[in-house]
Amino acid sequence: MSENKYEVKEENQNAREEENRKPENQEQENNAQESKNQQIKEMGQAVLNGNSRNHKVELLTIIGEVEGHESAPSHSKTTKYEHILPKLAIIEDDEEIEGLLILLNTVGGDVEAGLAIAEMIASLSIPTVSLVLGGGHSIGVPMAVSADYSFVVPSATMVIHPVRSNGMFIGVAQTYRNMEKIQDRITTFISGHSHMTQKRLEELMLDTSQLVKDVGTMLEGPEAVKEGLIDEVGGIREALGKLYELIEMQKKE
Repeated sequence: MSENKYEVKEENQNAREEENRKPENQEQENNAQESKNQQIKEMGQAVLNGNSRNHKVELLTIIGEVEGHESAPSHSKTTKYEHILPKLAIIEDDEEIEGLLILLNTVGGDVEAGLAIAEMIASLSIPTVSLVLGGGHSIGVPMAVSADYSFVVPSATMVIHPVRSNGMFIGVAQTYRNMEKIQDRITTFISGHSHMTQKRLEELMLDTSQLVKDVGTMLEGPEAVKEGLIDEVGGIREALGKLYELIEMQKKE
């Protein structure tokens, strides 16, 4: 009888300790959720780990204008490369992260910043998948094709055009050659990470029949796939499904 009383007392004590831990655990969960929400709000980044396959995937968004060495106007939505580059380094260094999903809806922006982001994505050791939503224009194109596999939604568009220059422009042959070199860096990267040849890319860049007051080509989602720029038409379901597939393939290897 005394042993039963002792067991009851012990159970009651354990129950009280468990009740005392609940508020503390709840506070920790709330703080973690608040931190996650803040990261989404400030950086457009999140960790996706609620899937049934138990894969830990990093979500990265590239939206608005890709901001380079100079700050964009305060009213513009921007993606700052000084935020993205360290984040990509952290992703590569984190052994728990198994894949990266990149969502793009960008008008383009700074060439060097965009290429820097694209080169970082392309050099990651984990599987990467990109999804173009709305638009993946200008320097957004190299970032879209830098992933291991790329998707575009049917309603999205991608604009390919020659390199533009802002500010003072010196009208000499050296300036033209320098712009040609910059453009060659872009077309070489795109052709090296897609199924489109550099020659075809340059043809689309110099098309004068499509864009008003500009030179270049606007490709809709299915057209981008047909041209070999993007791998497949699809949405978030297809993109995540492909990323899980690539993660599992890498694990088997």
